[in-house]
Amino acid sequence: MSHEPRIESLEIKVAHLERALQELSDVLFRQQQLIDVQNARHLRLLERLESADASGPSESQFEVPPHY
Repeated sequence: MSHEPRIESLEIKVAHLERALQELSDVLFRQQQLIDVQNARHLRLLERLESADASGPSESQFEVPPHY
């Protein structure tokens, strides 16, 4: 009784699984890079908001529109 066809089938399945795992790993890596970029942007925006709040309201916020 030869086990070669069964072994060959298992080898093919393992090769497909390895390729799928690598593709998923690549996608996960790219997603993490995007998350890191978005987190950095978010932190910069928070810093800008905090610095704007700390400086107090600007005079332009209290200007009366010309139609009044």
